[in-house]
Amino acid sequence: MGNTLGLASMGPLPRRSPRREEPLPNPGSFDELHRLCKDVFPAQMEGVKLVVNKALSSHFQVAHTVHMSALGLPGYHLHAAYAGDWQLSPTETQQAKFLTWQFDGEYRGDDYTATLTLGNPDLIGESVIMVAHFLQSLTHRLVLGGELVYHRRPGEEGAILTLAGKYSAVHWVATLNVGSGGAHASYYHRANEQVQVGVEFEANTRLQDTTFSFGYHLTLPQANMVFRGLVDSNWCVGAVLEKKMPPLPVTLALGAFLNHWRNRFHCGFSITVG
Repeated sequence: MGNTLGLASMGPLPRRSPRREEPLPNPGSFDELHRLCKDVFPAQMEGVKLVVNKALSSHFQVAHTVHMSALGLPGYHLHAAYAGDWQLSPTETQQAKFLTWQFDGEYRGDDYTATLTLGNPDLIGESVIMVAHFLQSLTHRLVLGGELVYHRRPGEEGAILTLAGKYSAVHWVATLNVGSGGAHASYYHRANEQVQVGVEFEANTRLQDTTFSFGYHLTLPQANMVFRGLVDSNWCVGAVLEKKMPPLPVTLALGAFLNHWRNRFHCGFSITVG
């Protein structure tokens, strides 16, 4: 008799649990698309400035700013900000005899952000300036969105549409804005914990002007110092040195900027508390 081979009965194979995909992150606001690259460049400084920041609560904070400059009259500015899940902040700014009203509203979902800004709304005069932003995270690295600027006043009406995209890698971020008004491209690269660089390109079709800028950011943690520098296609060079004074919540900053093309030089010094 021949041997009979039999396979033992096997139960059903265990099912693999479906892989849970991580939720997409919130893309942030439209104004923050180029923030990483912008933070590499030094801020313009001129004269002497004192800034005092005070957090009254987890949602409400105020800032006092005193600025003295040789180019203009000394000034004082009070800024109050409230941050919550839904941000709505009417702002009134008065300069000489010009009055401006602005209403801002922002809503942040799990993977998108929508913003609406109304400037100088006048129902009687039928004039308004409206700016709408929308950003959507398509993947963990890709964000797409757009901006619509609409203005209306008696005898004039128009709109400008701008498309935007941002791609974030591990050590670098590339961002591009393109519209009928021009283009704005930036590239940010983090070389290591101490060195960061940024490159910006801006083109304005209305002014027929283009600008190319290169900036660098150097951190010296042992000395509590940060050094920022820039050079651009307009023959401008500048640098700002910041020094923190622990354990006091005080930051000192000294900056200098030189425009070789216009032969202009200015410097500044600031003290920030809080």
